[in-house]
Amino acid sequence: MKRVVITGAGTINALGRNVDETLEAMREGRCGISELDFRDVERLQIRIGGQIHDYDPEAEFNRQQISLYDRFTQFTLLAAREALAQSGLEFSGELSAQAGVVLGNSGGGMTTLDENYRSVYEEGKNRVHPFVVPKLMNNAAASHVSMEFNLKGPSFTVSTACASSNHAMAQAFQIVQSGLSPAMITGGSESMLCFGGVKAWEGLRVMSRDACRPFSANRNGMVQGEGAGVFVFEEMEHAKRRGAPILAEVVGHAMTSDAADIVMPSKHGAARAMEGALRNARLAPEDVGYINAHGTGTAANDKTECAAVADVFGHHADALMISSTKSMHGHLIGGTGAVELLACIMAVRDGIVAPTIGYQEPDPECALDVVPNEAREAKVEVALSNAFAFGGLNAVLALRRA
Repeated sequence: MKRVVITGAGTINALGRNVDETLEAMREGRCGISELDFRDVERLQIRIGGQIHDYDPEAEFNRQQISLYDRFTQFTLLAAREALAQSGLEFSGELSAQAGVVLGNSGGGMTTLDENYRSVYEEGKNRVHPFVVPKLMNNAAASHVSMEFNLKGPSFTVSTACASSNHAMAQAFQIVQSGLSPAMITGGSESMLCFGGVKAWEGLRVMSRDACRPFSANRNGMVQGEGAGVFVFEEMEHAKRRGAPILAEVVGHAMTSDAADIVMPSKHGAARAMEGALRNARLAPEDVGYINAHGTGTAANDKTECAAVADVFGHHADALMISSTKSMHGHLIGGTGAVELLACIMAVRDGIVAPTIGYQEPDPECALDVVPNEAREAKVEVALSNAFAFGGLNAVLALRRA
């Protein structure tokens, strides 16, 4: 089996327009959650989110591109450009034929859908733009990334709700590890912060009206975010031969299904995913120094995840650092695992663990070291990234310091 490393990273999210800005915000424990600003927001009960404000698509894309790119696709392309620029990879010849893109996404072109439903049902128009379907389809971002960077190998989208990005990155990891391709572009994106997107989530009654406070006893729900995280996964020897930067090594993954409930998480499914990732990476529980938690800020998720960590890591659970960066950038649904992987890279590469901000009151059912409110300097050899989705679909990635 080939060893797989990360040689490029890119992002745009509520904390920053690139990786450097995002990691700086994580180090400072800065909150990117703010008041939402879009049409009909006054009709919503939930009016906060990790929205990317002052974003101007015309500064990034021409008019023809904008007619084809939903907001989630735009974010993906911007993140992919940053990741490829850092990696230095150029795709031509045999590399172009073999390399591909696997991305995670849950809502697809929700902004496009919202705009066109309003046009047809509220404004009474009888025609929509001819590119509505290719603009809103979930695989649009993956397809446009493949076209922009000449990627002719395996390219597809994974849609598993909140675990989409981790599932996508696990697939990309397997493709490179198996030798099928020397390099893959992977990650995920989401942009559901529009009237219809937020209104649908309101119906679940899991949303906070004021802040995301994972693991804090007074938490009252999750907060949505938007953005993208994109990475270059590359076979280690291929990367070394060309002198590429190595941000971290991807050493393992696991995917499980609770097979229990469509919305309520299962401790056993989450535990099996973490155990599987350790087994796949040939790691002992004591090797792990940091877990980037799914940590949504809902009581059911936080308590279940902490119980699963305690079961898997036993006495070592007390020595683990576990934090949820959703407290800063919000829950990006299908794109969340990709942005959160940046915190894992920061932990193993830079020795800085991102905090769980907004933490106010200890919860005896979440009695772990949740790195409350302030980032921490610590040597971390191995980090796990957890993603546990509606539908009981779980995906965990393991990173090691390069």
